[in-house]
Amino acid sequence: MPTGVAIRDVRRQLFDAAERVLLRDGPSALTSRAVTAEADCAKGVLHRHFADFDAFLAEFVLDRVDRMDAQAAALRDAAGTGTVIDNLSHALAALFESVAVAIVALITFRDELRARLREAWPAGVPVLTEAAIMIAAYLDAERDRGRIAADAAVDGLAAMLIGTTHLLYADRTGTRPTPDAVREVVTTVLAGVVREPHP
Repeated sequence: MPTGVAIRDVRRQLFDAAERVLLRDGPSALTSRAVTAEADCAKGVLHRHFADFDAFLAEFVLDRVDRMDAQAAALRDAAGTGTVIDNLSHALAALFESVAVAIVALITFRDELRARLREAWPAGVPVLTEAAIMIAAYLDAERDRGRIAADAAVDGLAAMLIGTTHLLYADRTGTRPTPDAVREVVTTVLAGVVREPHP
């Protein structure tokens, strides 16, 4: 894009470009030059809007975490419908087939980014922590409906579901897990606490 041409919603354009580079080429390829080239804008645009590249990346990660709100609301709304196993299997597959796995790799890859994120997110990896909160809220809603055992430790179950599913998806370049593999994880983790007939 020529210098001097206004860009509408520059943050969104740069964040979307960063996501494309991250998904296509991995965290080592995510540089300010790669982002601005992908966004088709002048190199200085990013630095006019963010203090430095790690500040940009921190805002990018938090923006992608905020986008999980709609997914969390949809999962909460699913409580009491379908089956617990199906609802969680679909939600976990959607989560880990998004940019979430790549963001975890990015945070692991960049020390300065982790330090910046600690300012806004004091514990855990933002995407995974938010996902665990989303799953725990859903399990809590199902427990209120009697579809999960009353004494189920929903926070621990949520963490187990996130961790185990993340292991299935951790190799960004490998073969994606099948829906049956994700369903098997959910079924195994929730064995003994689901109070609904299995389909």
